[in-house]
Amino acid sequence: MATTPPVCDFGWKAPDFTLPATDGDTYALDDLKGDNGLLVMFICNHCPYVLAVLDRIIRDAADLKALGIGVAAICSNDPQAYPADNFDNMRKLAEEKAFPFPYLHDAGQSVAKAYDAVCTPDFFGFNRGLGLQYRGRIDATRPNAKAPGSRRELFEAMKQVAETGHGPAEQIPSMGCSIKWKAA
Repeated sequence: MATTPPVCDFGWKAPDFTLPATDGDTYALDDLKGDNGLLVMFICNHCPYVLAVLDRIIRDAADLKALGIGVAAICSNDPQAYPADNFDNMRKLAEEKAFPFPYLHDAGQSVAKAYDAVCTPDFFGFNRGLGLQYRGRIDATRPNAKAPGSRRELFEAMKQVAETGHGPAEQIPSMGCSIKWKAA
């Protein structure tokens, strides 16, 4: 079922975390930020919304790193209920697609809860002070409905954040599959 996150809460501070990554390292929030900000993305391996834009996520991440924006992706889905999202499969996807960013595993789901992540993909764009400036979509693409030539909304917003410290006032929320929470 598709879900949509809330609009950007400008200035909201990025919660700290330390998580293992598919590259064998462990990363904390401070390890990930760039000189001009940080993009934290909640993604997963099986979501058709993520898969529809994954190549653009990779492209934009590489382009944002050149602008001094650190980038990281986090998978918080329950791997018992969704085996495609387990750590081994995360590692395979990251290697297969040559992710230019750490792909982190939030096994306890505490980071997704701290960020109030709602769906995959869910984008959190922070300025150099780690204040939230963007919580919108990557572009107008939807599964089975490509939007060729659409604006690079995420990239443009984060470029603005890198240059000014502030995100655009108008943002269109991302849409995707709900985070797959563990049973209580």
